[in-house]
Amino acid sequence: MSVAASKRAVVAGSSFAGLTAALELRRRLDATHEVVVLDPRADFTFIPSLIWLPFGLREPEDVTFPLAPMYAKQGIRFIDEAAASFDLEARALVTSGGQELAYDRLLLATGPRLAFEKIPGLGPVGGYTQSVCNLDHALLTRDAWSRFLENPGPVVVGTAQGGSCFGASYEFLLNAHHRIKKAGLLDVAPVTYITAEPFLGHFGLGGVSDSQRRVEKLFDQLGIEGIPNTVITEVRDGEIELDGGRVLPFTLSMIVPPFTGVDAIRNTDGLGNPMGFLPVDDEFRHTEIDTVYGAGVDIAIAPPQQTPVPAGVPKTGQMSEIMAKVAAQNLAADLQGGERRSLPIAEMEAMCILDAGNDGIIFKADHVLGTSEHPHVMSGPQAHWAKVAFEKIFLQTRKRGHLVL
Repeated sequence: MSVAASKRAVVAGSSFAGLTAALELRRRLDATHEVVVLDPRADFTFIPSLIWLPFGLREPEDVTFPLAPMYAKQGIRFIDEAAASFDLEARALVTSGGQELAYDRLLLATGPRLAFEKIPGLGPVGGYTQSVCNLDHALLTRDAWSRFLENPGPVVVGTAQGGSCFGASYEFLLNAHHRIKKAGLLDVAPVTYITAEPFLGHFGLGGVSDSQRRVEKLFDQLGIEGIPNTVITEVRDGEIELDGGRVLPFTLSMIVPPFTGVDAIRNTDGLGNPMGFLPVDDEFRHTEIDTVYGAGVDIAIAPPQQTPVPAGVPKTGQMSEIMAKVAAQNLAADLQGGERRSLPIAEMEAMCILDAGNDGIIFKADHVLGTSEHPHVMSGPQAHWAKVAFEKIFLQTRKRGHLVL
């Protein structure tokens, strides 16, 4: 193939979806084609483990690895900057550092924007609640946990209305309860869970098998009050006010915020929906722009049914990697031919591990949306060790540029 036929694929974002897409593109594309990855973070962070970091069970170096050396070994160009704006007609973008970069195909895997501003007083910066949605926030939560241990009191954990990341709030809740119990503080530090879900164990998916019964039973055993259909109206110092007037006092609170699309997508006409998420088809190609693909948290997924309080569909790391592989296969086919793949989101498999310190629940659904034909739910300490094992395998393989899916 001549140099003139060389094409450039740009991947914006390098978390689960972006990293997977870049490695899959490099595997599928001839060496004459260029793969470029943009991300403002120099290190990959294994986000599922951030629920452990506040409790001293992980350090940042345990759950991160540098991206540049890994990508260099794979023949992938890495730019440690974000995509700041897009010119869809010219097929070009501008990075946060001012670089102009043309592309033949673009794969957006930017992740979400954390929309703390939607609820007054929410968030770790300028607000009163904590977060484990990124490494910086998890470190702030670790500081808050240390303060809590010195002056314990009520704990409130949850996911706000419009949110979709329910697994993180459940896991932080159960790990916090486990640590509070071990410290003998349950009498002074009652734990409450608030959520936009219509019932406990809904997860934004309508539930998996008998997940509602299992979660409710677990909460009863642990003495955790669960409040579904929650709308947070305001957060004040030491207080969360709910719609209807109930006020929950807290000494420590971790609330996962609503997500929107990132600013670069939201500010580009025709790229995102009103929330800034990408509309994609079953090939994970943009429904209106045939040079753009999307995978991961930045794509739009309609919930399986309307809920009394808005509750989004979660996009787990496992789901993001599946999307990324499909998108990368079709993008590669655009550039040099080859077989294409279609995967309706409703037919995607989903697996979730809820770690509870020394216990937990594993959920597996053969269809992420709608009714699963063969759902599997397993409770017990094996859930904790399954998550630990997955963490180790994932980090060791990805830091070497290997995919195992």
